Amino acid sequence: MNSAEQAAGEKRVREQLVTPLLRRGLTKPASLTKDQFEDMVQDLCARLAYMSDVNLAALEEQAAASPSGKDKDRFPIANKMLEWAAVIQRPDESNSPLIRAVFAHELGKGAVRDDWAPELLVDLRKSRRWPTEFALKRILESAKGARDRQHSIERRLARAESVSVIDAGWRDKRIAAMRKCEGLAKSDASDAGTV
Repeated sequence: MNSAEQAAGEKRVREQLVTPLLRRGLTKPASLTKDQFEDMVQDLCARLAYMSDVNLAALEEQAAASPSGKDKDRFPIANKMLEWAAVIQRPDESNSPLIRAVFAHELGKGAVRDDWAPELLVDLRKSRRWPTEFALKRILESAKGARDRQHSIERRLARAESVSVIDAGWRDKRIAAMRKCEGLAKSDASDAGTV
């Protein structure tokens, strides 16, 4: 996303998410000063600039139905809104500083080299945390099953045997995820945007 697209996206977020929530009567969280609230809103607009109009409308509806505060009249905090937004429309991994940093690190490069990067990416999308030793064991176990399944499908294809639509689709998605991971591993983590 270039700077003009980012600015246009931020304006859309303010117009389609923030302003409607304020019009509904939601006020700043009690724990924030007016300046802190505006900083939070600006950051939220920047982080959600990738979202489509329909998904911003969905997020606005969800936020309006889940206000914070004891009287349920407060604007939800940014972390909660970002969680909801990631479910409604997942941000592009190439904009996530965490995901870019993991794949720029030897950990991510090794995952690409050793064919377990798609499973690492799935874990990063879910946890939004640098993988712990325990998480890495779980990821590697998951990757072993995925690699075995993919190799089995590819052997059947090489022998011109039929493969179910489900297996073929799964294989294509894993290959596409690996290509995305390869691109992330080649990029510089310092170029990461905000998500």
